[in-house]
Amino acid sequence: MTLVDAAVGLGFGLLTAAIFVWWLMRSPSSVGGHLQLENEPLSFLFEDGHLIDASNDAEKLLPSSGEKSDWKGIIQMFQSRFLLSDADVPIPDRDGIEYFGAREPSDSGVLGIRKHGDRVRLDLSGPVKSDTVESHKVHLMKEELKLLNAANSVSPFPVWQTENTGHVGWHNPAYKELYQKILGHAPKSDHPLFRLPDPLLEVGKPRRIPVSAPSSRHTQWFDVQRMNTPIGDFYSAVDANAIVRAEAAQRNFVQTLAKTFAHLPIGLAIFDENRQLVLFNPAVIDLTGLGADFLSARPSLLSFFDELRNQRLMPEPKNYNSWRQQIADLVAAAADGRYSETWTLDSGRTYRVNGRPHPDGAIAFLIEDITAEVSLTRRFRAELELGQSVLDNLDSAVAVFSSTGVLTVSNAAYRTMWSVDPDSSFAEVTVIDCMRDWQDSSHPSPVWGELRDFVLEFGERATWHANVTRLSDEHLNVDAVPLVSGATMVRFQSVESAHKETLADTQFSSN
Repeated sequence: MTLVDAAVGLGFGLLTAAIFVWWLMRSPSSVGGHLQLENEPLSFLFEDGHLIDASNDAEKLLPSSGEKSDWKGIIQMFQSRFLLSDADVPIPDRDGIEYFGAREPSDSGVLGIRKHGDRVRLDLSGPVKSDTVESHKVHLMKEELKLLNAANSVSPFPVWQTENTGHVGWHNPAYKELYQKILGHAPKSDHPLFRLPDPLLEVGKPRRIPVSAPSSRHTQWFDVQRMNTPIGDFYSAVDANAIVRAEAAQRNFVQTLAKTFAHLPIGLAIFDENRQLVLFNPAVIDLTGLGADFLSARPSLLSFFDELRNQRLMPEPKNYNSWRQQIADLVAAAADGRYSETWTLDSGRTYRVNGRPHPDGAIAFLIEDITAEVSLTRRFRAELELGQSVLDNLDSAVAVFSSTGVLTVSNAAYRTMWSVDPDSSFAEVTVIDCMRDWQDSSHPSPVWGELRDFVLEFGERATWHANVTRLSDEHLNVDAVPLVSGATMVRFQSVESAHKETLADTQFSSN
């Protein structure tokens, strides 16, 4: 090469570079002082931060949804390629032009930001205009590929692709790590880690699959899901060991509860938040007569009580049309812990039914047979009424005090003699209260204090007798008789009446 040829070549190169620089720094045409788009390969025009126009090639880079068609969204599209700050690039506040070169030395693209008036134009330029858009698309795809590779490398979930032969074609690092951890060697395409069922998994529906080493009894569980894509089937696995352990613990806990409640005489029926029967003990079968098959089928709460009604094991509703509303009210009361009723059945049996709330919206019903308790109570009440009737038919005034001096029983003659009604008092009536009534109706006497002390005395006691005179000059015999458990019976009898009784007893004996 001669010196002239070298000079011509150098001159031609400088001329080309000068033309390129002039092309980059040429002044934009303006209409009315506002920037307009020229025939650029890739240009965006903004006004007040909003995209108002774009060249044909630039429109190819815009997202179809338009969600990034503003200044911030367009700038973010170029930040990974050009030497822009990582933070948000503000809209220039003064007229002028600023150029930003590419981050990679091999990239000859240049990004220009020009401001004139209230408009800003963003231009992507390069030495070959036809390659500008395509080169940027390639750059965006490379950046997206880097992002996907980074996300794939840090994903903790195994992901793999299968071929038509069933072999594993591609897998991520998490799959490889799990494969080596369980099987102890690098993944083999013809030996998948997960033995998928046949037929294949339904798309989008996870299936729990066990995985274990050939020489190990320890099994790990994963929820495997199949995803169908244009390039084949992909699978992902999520560790389900914690869920499996929790389910096993729950089953063991339920079994323990069932064994514990199996010996209870009280029927226990627990309904979950969906009002399905989830737990019952044998006492429910014994008390209700409902079959084990019916209860094991997990009937709904409404079906459970409806069957009780059919078996005549709960009170028959007066209006069957309102039955469902009654059940709804029952459930609402049980959820608040307010449901407690006694069911008297036609068979003569009596049940006590309580509803109690349980965690997570569950409800427990306790069914207890209290027939014996009710019968005993009724018998005891009848005996009390009989004893009271006997006392009321005595001529003598009788009052019984407990060991603490509280009046527990009095007859009609006592209430008439002293003009009192202890049953009408809300508070307990004590021997001191009674003593005031006695004193107010009698002449002063130390007998009342002695009687009070006798009633309140502890230890061994003998029958005590005294006489008092009422304000009406009626003479009374007062007898204090010790009873069981420290109680005391006090009897008041007119001396005249006592004399008549004595004469009657004497005549009866002589006859």
